[in-house]
Amino acid sequence: MDLINIENRKGNLVVSSREVAKNFDKEHKHVIRDIANIQTDGVAQNWADLFIETEYQHEQNKQFYREYLLTRDGFSLLAMGFTGKKALEWKLKYIEVFSKMEQELREPRKLSAMEQLKLQYEVIGDHDERLTHLENNMTIDYGQQQQLQNTAKSKVIKALGGINSNAYKERSVRGKVFSAIWKDYKDYFMLGSYKDTARVNFDKALDFFNDWTVPGRVLREIEDCNKQMSL
Repeated sequence: MDLINIENRKGNLVVSSREVAKNFDKEHKHVIRDIANIQTDGVAQNWADLFIETEYQHEQNKQFYREYLLTRDGFSLLAMGFTGKKALEWKLKYIEVFSKMEQELREPRKLSAMEQLKLQYEVIGDHDERLTHLENNMTIDYGQQQQLQNTAKSKVIKALGGINSNAYKERSVRGKVFSAIWKDYKDYFMLGSYKDTARVNFDKALDFFNDWTVPGRVLREIEDCNKQMSL
């Protein structure tokens, strides 16, 4: 059985015309001729499906030559013209190998323990990858949005000197601080809106507000405004 080289090409079992020529003690050019006769005689209307034309490279002269890949039906049709005891033995061997390989294709192959373990790791890996992608693209919910707003507001009030400070009561100054903190936030996280904050960055967003400092120009306005009150 090992002498018969039948290949699985994308789910189709085929044998090369060179392999047939070798096993049946025929010159390859004569096998090519017999296949051509089948094609021209019109014996099989679907001969293109039975005899798949291709080419191979000669090992010595590196030239390319024509050959055919024969399906089981193509081989059976060609082998009808092969006579003699030895030819009959090879026909039976081919039929047996074709049948065995077709059965293997129809029946799902049982995975070994190692293959099953590898498959499980691949499934788990794919699941983790999809989960990570989902987590990275989920944005904060309404409750988290409110928490960010409150944290930013507390930071602004503190920066202004408290709700009783002159800077807080001065709408223009207060507005500049709110604008500054949210502009810096969106610039840092590269967002169009704070609502687009990724859920995985929520803790980092809270840290941003807690560590945020007022820009120098706005800080000077706060200080000047609060000094006026003390005077």
